[in-house]
Amino acid sequence: MRGWAILIVSLLFFSAITQGSERMARGPIRESAIAGTWYPGDPKILRRQIEGFLSHAEVPPLEGELLALIAPHAGYMYSGQVAAYAYKLLLGKKYDTVVIISPSHYVYFRGVSIYPRGGFRTPLGVVRVQERFCKRLMDVCPLVDDIPQAHTREHALEIQLPFLQVVLGDFGLVPLVMGEQDNRTVRELAKGLVEVIRHEGKRVLLIASTDLSHFYPYERAVALDRIILEHVEALDPEGLMRDLESKRCEACGGGPMVSAMMAAKALGANKGVVLKYANSGDVTGDRTSVVGYMSAALLKLSEDPDPLEEEYLGLSEEEKRTLLEIARTVIESRALGKPIPEFSVTSPKLKEPRGVFVTIKKHGQLRGCIGYVRGIKPLWEAVVDMAQAAAFEDPRFPPVRPEELKDLEIEISVLTPLKEIRGSPEEILRRIKIGEHGLMIERPPYHSGLLLPQVAVEYGWDPQTFLEETCFKAGLPPDAWRDPSSRIYIFGAEIF
Repeated sequence: MRGWAILIVSLLFFSAITQGSERMARGPIRESAIAGTWYPGDPKILRRQIEGFLSHAEVPPLEGELLALIAPHAGYMYSGQVAAYAYKLLLGKKYDTVVIISPSHYVYFRGVSIYPRGGFRTPLGVVRVQERFCKRLMDVCPLVDDIPQAHTREHALEIQLPFLQVVLGDFGLVPLVMGEQDNRTVRELAKGLVEVIRHEGKRVLLIASTDLSHFYPYERAVALDRIILEHVEALDPEGLMRDLESKRCEACGGGPMVSAMMAAKALGANKGVVLKYANSGDVTGDRTSVVGYMSAALLKLSEDPDPLEEEYLGLSEEEKRTLLEIARTVIESRALGKPIPEFSVTSPKLKEPRGVFVTIKKHGQLRGCIGYVRGIKPLWEAVVDMAQAAAFEDPRFPPVRPEELKDLEIEISVLTPLKEIRGSPEEILRRIKIGEHGLMIERPPYHSGLLLPQVAVEYGWDPQTFLEETCFKAGLPPDAWRDPSSRIYIFGAEIF
């Protein structure tokens, strides 16, 4: 009973939000083409039917971030229950933008049609179009164009909206209809979506609208559809595209499905889950000629904590003392004009190539800091080089003088190998752990900046400020970390 109560309260809350969305939509309203036929036209009956579908959908808890759904688009009496398995995952979640990619069933045209402004009306209210996202997608993807007739009668996109209105409430819609589902269109759309999603930096959900095989006997349909299910479970858009092109399997929304899979994978999805499969024969009992339906989720399983722990050398206290003594001896010898002595190092860990920074402070204030980012020399040799560089070659400070030696504090940071992080701005921010990760940002060919883990702690920065300050260190604008051409690396450090 408690679960039912939470569901009912959530649905009532989302209902109130949805009713307010009509006032927020600006521009032309695309009126429903299928209310009263493909799904109920009465809002109370429609909502009650969707709530019933959701209550009967038993979805196991799924780990990770939900990036995309695949849902069927037949009339609710045939595929509504299957669709509910996908949409139940959205209860309690919030997305700023939902991108729906559907096939065109009634109009042939090249490329992809977008409905770039206004809203879509269903019996539950008006879903507003996310105009800024639409405009940017048209700018970055020449195959996306405003072709109004593509949306006039299309059911495959509209059929998803009442479910979304019930489970999400208010959200911005990006409505896409594919006129062609060839390899180029599929790939270019996925590429454009990834670029815009990364630029927007908000929570975006992708939905591919598709049914599977059409009008085969039950057993043959199941065999054909199983090929698609296996590709989805393996998150294998390339293989799915090949099998669709070779007619090993079929789906009216195969192109939208592959585009969504490609985009989700580029955004970090690493797991596909088929939530429910059925066909019209399971509903009507007529197994002579059926249509297949599937609900699936594409997830990004968390890679946090990043496995940097395995990359630490795990230096002993004696090994740390050895490196500190080497650094101090090098600095003192050079400042006093003496030759740098030869060092006898036997520890295998100190002979391993590692990136390392030597930091010098005087009375608690920075006096020099330079390092090797990557392991290009054995660790102890790198300390010899960087101790000299930090004391005498840091362009921010004059060379260390002999009278300063007694006041100098030396800190060594032995770095783990750099690990590049990618994804949406939101995902990048989530991946950065203050106090554990240092940052490096590169933008070829000239810009590079690095800040050690302890810097963010010292100044009390959050992940976004840490990124912005690293951009500044690299000579870049503070928001350059959002640009896909910038490469962001995290690393850990043993600091002593």
